[in-house]
Amino acid sequence: METRLEILNEKKVIGKRITTSITDNKTFDLWKSFMQLRKQIVNVITTDLYDVQTFDDDYWTNFNPQNTFEKWAAMEVANFDHVPDKMETLTIPPGLYIVFTHKGLPSEGAKTFEYIFGTWLPNSNYELDNRPHFGKMTDKYNNTDPASEEDLWIPVRIKP
Repeated sequence: METRLEILNEKKVIGKRITTSITDNKTFDLWKSFMQLRKQIVNVITTDLYDVQTFDDDYWTNFNPQNTFEKWAAMEVANFDHVPDKMETLTIPPGLYIVFTHKGLPSEGAKTFEYIFGTWLPNSNYELDNRPHFGKMTDKYNNTDPASEEDLWIPVRIKP
């Protein structure tokens, strides 16, 4: 699996958000709602789509698939001067990320996350940092194509 370290500059995104969990996954509804309205977003920097997750401070230390987190469907913008009705803003702070390229259908994503959190992270010199996680979907992403690619950005810091 392709991986790389990246220092992320601050990103501003506009989109829609929901509270969800792994066991009560509302991702499909979120994206369906967002995609109907996304053309209303002005000042977009690229056509890339962002699937952002924000977690409570203790989400990973007390992991339970029923615990809720915030999930966003969004696009990166230059500024927040024009926020469409029914949408909100989120600033992703700068920091260090490890980026994994998931190749395959979204339904195969669990294997990639098992590798990231079960193998790569415990055996690395890094630990999770409490900043948003996100998937970045470029023109290489197609949710029905087995050759699809999505970059998964996981916030990390060097272990003490």
